[in-house]
Amino acid sequence: MNSGSIKNVPRIKQTETGWRRHKLLIQFAEYMVGGGVYFWGGMAVFAVSFELLHWPWWVSKGLADIFGWSANFGIQRYWAFYDPKLKGQDRRVIFRYVLINAIDLVFDYAIVAAFIYSHITPYAGFVASAGFTTVWDYLWYRFWVFKPAN
Repeated sequence: MNSGSIKNVPRIKQTETGWRRHKLLIQFAEYMVGGGVYFWGGMAVFAVSFELLHWPWWVSKGLADIFGWSANFGIQRYWAFYDPKLKGQDRRVIFRYVLINAIDLVFDYAIVAAFIYSHITPYAGFVASAGFTTVWDYLWYRFWVFKPAN
């Protein structure tokens, strides 16, 4: 075999191995980190304002949501759904994020209120609401909110 015939041999593409080849699972795990920060951070804000300061549940929940939305947006936009093509599209992305979370807000407050008015702890309402919105939000974030414009 001469050196000319070696040059004509096609290269075998090296594949990613291990966890790196599961990009969607990694993205979902990163998304869940953002959701965890929203959930547990919001839960802490709620607990302090509702249990310790004795503020109304809806005020405490509002503060928890403001904290959660802010932290969650940063994690989703700049880590879980990061795409350099989103640069310069912040106004569109923020509008979509706020719209989806405004819809979530209606379901979220209805679920938590239903638990409270049924004399069940609001913390169980938090868990039920999070279970409802987890898959819903992931799909909206992945296919619409953080999808770069063409």
